[in-house]
Amino acid sequence: MKTTHQTNSQNNKARALFVTGTDTDVGKTHICGLLLDYLLRQGHNAGYQKWASTGGESPEDLKNCLASCEKKPTSVSVDLHVPFRYTHPVSPHLAAELENRPPIDINSIKKSFETISETYDFLLVEGVGGILVPLRRDLFLADLVAEMDLQVLIVARSGLGTINHTLLTLEAARQRNIDTLGVVFTDSHESEDEVIVKDNLQTIGEMGRTKIFGRLPWHSDIATGREAFKPIGEKILSAINNANQ
Repeated sequence: MKTTHQTNSQNNKARALFVTGTDTDVGKTHICGLLLDYLLRQGHNAGYQKWASTGGESPEDLKNCLASCEKKPTSVSVDLHVPFRYTHPVSPHLAAELENRPPIDINSIKKSFETISETYDFLLVEGVGGILVPLRRDLFLADLVAEMDLQVLIVARSGLGTINHTLLTLEAARQRNIDTLGVVFTDSHESEDEVIVKDNLQTIGEMGRTKIFGRLPWHSDIATGREAFKPIGEKILSAINNANQ
């Protein structure tokens, strides 16, 4: 993993990974927390950022992500971790309108990204919902990710219905020349149909022409989750390093 702090967009891939979901509530915050924990355990000075959170002024995703880390990252202000926070649990463009606030300022996001990058050698940036969520009425989240030249990790459900959502996410990224690192799957239920799950991973890997990092099984405690995530984290870290050599 490279540790450059240069500010041009070409170096963003070497110092940040954008984590998006195929939909809301697919487990991307949990994956961010486990991946952050894994990176910290490997000795990397890694951190977390979410450009916009909705559903409360106190950003629950930040709290949940950090709760997954046994070793805590260096502390920075909440404003750097989550620069835009809204009370309404809706898309950011609508939350701003409902709360009579100006649309999200993209330059503020870029500035906060650059500032927090001075603290960490590597940054996990969590999306909000899927990659085509509007940050404002004239800008999809995917368009900002493309402009900032960030590499993307997709988090998808392992069970029924995931093929369409995941392939559409991959297609939306490719249409914008976004470099997709690969896909990690999470179980939505304690008991998934193993035949469907196995085929989902194979089909998405082959037809989506993408790397599959594995499947995080359903678990009831964070210690079990950390252990199950280790081989996934190892593959993701190896892919990051290979992509940036």
